[in-house]
Amino acid sequence: MPKEPTGLPRRTPITSNEKSSGASGHLSRRNTTLASRKPLRTFDKCEIPMLFVLSIVLVMAGCSSKGSPETEPLVSVQAIHVSRSEIEQEVTAEAVLYPLHQATIVPKISAPVRKFYVNRGDHVRAGQLLAVLENRDLAAAVAENKGAYEQAEANYESTSASNLPEQVQKAQAAVKSAKASFNAAQQLYESSKKLYQQGALAGKQLNQAEVGLTQAQTQLQTAEQQLDKLHSVGLKAQLKAAHGQLAAAKGRDENAQAQLAYSEIRSPIDGVVTDRPLYQGEMAASGTPLMTVMNLSQVVARAHIPASEAALLKVGDPAEISVPGESKPVPGKVTVVSPALDPNSTTVQVWVQAPNPGDQLKPGATVNVTVIAKKVPNVLVIPQSALLSESDHGPFVMVIDSDSHAHQTKVQTGIEQGDRVQITQGLKEGELVVGQGAYGLPDGTKVKY
Repeated sequence: MPKEPTGLPRRTPITSNEKSSGASGHLSRRNTTLASRKPLRTFDKCEIPMLFVLSIVLVMAGCSSKGSPETEPLVSVQAIHVSRSEIEQEVTAEAVLYPLHQATIVPKISAPVRKFYVNRGDHVRAGQLLAVLENRDLAAAVAENKGAYEQAEANYESTSASNLPEQVQKAQAAVKSAKASFNAAQQLYESSKKLYQQGALAGKQLNQAEVGLTQAQTQLQTAEQQLDKLHSVGLKAQLKAAHGQLAAAKGRDENAQAQLAYSEIRSPIDGVVTDRPLYQGEMAASGTPLMTVMNLSQVVARAHIPASEAALLKVGDPAEISVPGESKPVPGKVTVVSPALDPNSTTVQVWVQAPNPGDQLKPGATVNVTVIAKKVPNVLVIPQSALLSESDHGPFVMVIDSDSHAHQTKVQTGIEQGDRVQITQGLKEGELVVGQGAYGLPDGTKVKY
């Protein structure tokens, strides 16, 4: 027979006698049923201490779960080691490009342009002929003054080699000859004038006769003056006068040659023709630019730098010129550090010179110059992103200890270059600091990197 469940009342079957017993039988069955019900399970004496201990453990476990501390927060950061490296102190500023040399050629005389020998963009050499102005009248003046100079030179030589009587005789002969020439020229002019009035002679021929008369008159006056001087002064004075005439004739000759040379426009420097505003045949006015030549083999970037930064620079410092749109900077060096401040901007003008192969750098362009003022080797360097700052405490970094906790550590900085900064105090080589993610990080925070 299967067993009944423990702790449940046992059901007793009713017999035929009980069914026929009436009310008393019913009461008898109820009593029999209550008497026959099995009592609930009870614990014996050895089980009670074990239950008491178990209940205490459960109570303590519940209290422990309610009062346990929260899990320590963990922040993900990027960590870097403090290392040693070389760092450079740089001074950066905007600058404007200028050519190494520039010549704006201005004619000294006013004359039409007879011919241009170069065009804009042509490379020229120093002394090369660039253009010629109209100069036929100047060439004639050179020939005339050259003859006068040679005559004065011969006169001086004859005067210094002869004595006074001979000079007087020659002067008298010269006066006589000059008078004869003058009379002949005067007769020719008067006859030519009559023929011109009658219409039998051209005006050009009359002009030539008039010119001949004027020249004859001048020669006569000169001869008479020379004779008068010989009569009035001695040989010494005569030699002095001859020397003066020679000097004056030489001066006029040189002046005529200079005027002729001014009509030939030559380049004063090696370079490129960058401007030529006139066309052939146009009038070139004295004092007005005729042509511009620039030496573009090298360029000079002129920058205005604050005095505090310019004090770090000196001639010969290495530098770079960065052109907008170009990925590779052009190396150069400092050639000028102005000893005085610009009165308008209170800055110092600094020149950086650099080669210009292929004439790629254009004068007038705005560029950036970077001058390396100082190089410091073997110093502690960290990224700029690792450096934080507070108004009350100054610069600091978050140093990660051996337990992965980040702590604020004050530092002193030195040279800054790009995204790197020198640390002069506060850190040691090899220390681990937070490189990214340190902003707003509380001191003592546990980090993961």
